[in-house]
Amino acid sequence: MFCSQCGAENPEGAKFCSKCGAGLGVAATPAEGAATPEAESSTGLSANVAGLLCYVAMWITGIVFIVLEKKSIFVKFHAWQSIMTFGVLTAAHLILYTMLRAIALATFLPGLAIFAGVLGTIIWILMAILWIILIIQAGAGKMWKVPWAGDWAEKQISK
Repeated sequence: MFCSQCGAENPEGAKFCSKCGAGLGVAATPAEGAATPEAESSTGLSANVAGLLCYVAMWITGIVFIVLEKKSIFVKFHAWQSIMTFGVLTAAHLILYTMLRAIALATFLPGLAIFAGVLGTIIWILMAILWIILIIQAGAGKMWKVPWAGDWAEKQISK
């Protein structure tokens, strides 16, 4: 059973949502900023579409929507989360990969160069999986939080 207010999944027969405390089985009004099919962002798109577009080009579209979006808390949350999640992961990947490759070239250790390539590939695969999950969740109208980045994004939209 899903909460009609926040979208959290709850055990069957529960009377209240385990996440937001709303009554289950009773029609509830959506939380402020929650994406509903009729909710629009200031870009003219539905909040769900704008939210998922925040992830399309990872942190780049997050920046675009931070600049464009003026009213939807849902879209702003996903834009900030996109910037933080993929900005940090991209920077970490570039720094780690570049550093390992430079050390491998300087010390003539081909094994380290291979390790750097494998590690870089693993990081990109994990980023792609996270990217797909975030696009699906935003498109479904859920404010699914990535640990740490989601908390940071919530603080940014409350400023």
